[in-house]
Amino acid sequence: MAPDLNFTDGLEEDNSLQSIRYKRGSLQLLDQRRLPLETTYLDIRDVTDGWFAIRDMVVRGAPAIAIAAALSLAVEVFNLEAFNGTSDDAASFLSMKLEYLVSSRPTAVNLSDAVTKLKEVISKVASTASEDKSVFQAYIEAAEIMLKEDVASNKAIGSYGASFLQRQLEDSTTLSILTHCNTGSLATAGYGTALGVIRALHAEGVLEGAYCTETRPFNQGSRLTAFELVHDSIPATLIADSAAAALMKAGRVNAVIVGADRVAANGDTANKIGTYSLALCAMHHNIPFYVAAPLTSIDLSLSSGQQIVIEERSAKELLHSRGGLGEQVAASGIAVWNPAFDVTPANLISGIITEKGVITKTGIDAFDIKDFIQKSLDSSFE
Repeated sequence: MAPDLNFTDGLEEDNSLQSIRYKRGSLQLLDQRRLPLETTYLDIRDVTDGWFAIRDMVVRGAPAIAIAAALSLAVEVFNLEAFNGTSDDAASFLSMKLEYLVSSRPTAVNLSDAVTKLKEVISKVASTASEDKSVFQAYIEAAEIMLKEDVASNKAIGSYGASFLQRQLEDSTTLSILTHCNTGSLATAGYGTALGVIRALHAEGVLEGAYCTETRPFNQGSRLTAFELVHDSIPATLIADSAAAALMKAGRVNAVIVGADRVAANGDTANKIGTYSLALCAMHHNIPFYVAAPLTSIDLSLSSGQQIVIEERSAKELLHSRGGLGEQVAASGIAVWNPAFDVTPANLISGIITEKGVITKTGIDAFDIKDFIQKSLDSSFE
């Protein structure tokens, strides 16, 4: 195998928190279930460890899930003591492991997108390689590239988003932004998507403050987003999910920015449960509502959000405190409906902030996402 390279180098320059610690042959994931009271990293030795870490929400956030999955297999492959087989056998081995990882959480499209791209790398190398080591090496390098590209992508989202908001909201010298769930360094390889925009606004000195919801049912806002905002000394206020409408009515919100686990071709967006409610409130109060997500979160194979599979979580997450880890807080015997996500229709969304720019609506009040992506691809080859 190739020499041991530390891929955490350069990822800590912004002093933000890390959900993923990786160097070739070793992967540690921050156990986000224990935040903010405990900071514990779990060793991930293979795809089985990776699958359970994703399913049990040790790691969460669509971009981070994809990267963690890819790296868990990279670690397993690097540490294989022996593999007796051809390059085709190695490709089949990797493909089977990747399919297993996709089953851990179905809603986030980033995971399936990463798997598709990694399979393409595997297949291409296997068709020309004469030994399994070449296929394994190519896979490891491809997974590591995804890690670095995610950080660069997030910083671009932050930059585009901050510039766009200042132009759109030029009547306000400083901005107050409301966000939902967790979309920061803990949800990505670093920096964040919606929280990346907030970070960029703060760095430019135009952020009056951020509001974060507690985000039921798993409290990813109060446990994680609040933790990140305090860590980075960004002025912020935590509110209950049910307080958002009152906050908007009081005129204390200039814009709402959320992340995304999957965006359909028409702009319908699946995100943490409660996002749809925020979008409705924002429209009623004439407040712009933005989605911040990398292009890998866009699924052009789905014509609308009606086709997005919505994951349902364990009833225990609502019946017990600390997202199911603490004492019982609800009556025994009560039925529970606990969808992890909801879908916000495109007509409620003002724009989609990506690493290639902001997707805005055409004259017919609809997104042409496919055209935006094609133009982005064309410009990257110029």
